[in-house]
Amino acid sequence: MPLSEQEQRLLEEMERSLYNNDSDFVATVGGRHGRPNYTMVVVGVLAALVGIAVIVTGVIIRQPPIGPLVGVVGFVILVAGALFAIAPPRRRGAPAPTSAGPASRPGRPGPASGGNAGGGMMDRLNERWERRQDGDGRQ
Repeated sequence: MPLSEQEQRLLEEMERSLYNNDSDFVATVGGRHGRPNYTMVVVGVLAALVGIAVIVTGVIIRQPPIGPLVGVVGFVILVAGALFAIAPPRRRGAPAPTSAGPASRPGRPGPASGGNAGGGMMDRLNERWERRQDGDGRQ
């Protein structure tokens, strides 16, 4: 179902507001930007191949206490290598996300609580919603 022109304009306004007000959030949640780290991919694929070789070695050994244990270790190496190969690239110099920012302190207005001086996007959306519910007709 296509959006009306008014809904498209509202969506574009919300996107602009999000990019302007919460650029850190957009950078964190936004897709995988940047180039993949080919070194990590190659190391992950090599580790996965070593894991397969260890699994095959565990099957060849066939001794009850050692063979299954070697197979399990090989499987762990295989999974770790695959996860290492597909891991998203990490940004250098990017600070680790913390939950002790100003928005998480009680009694302090911050970006998450809409404490900016001009009223936040959510405040405007709530006002529009209330006007629609009251039957004002303006949008």
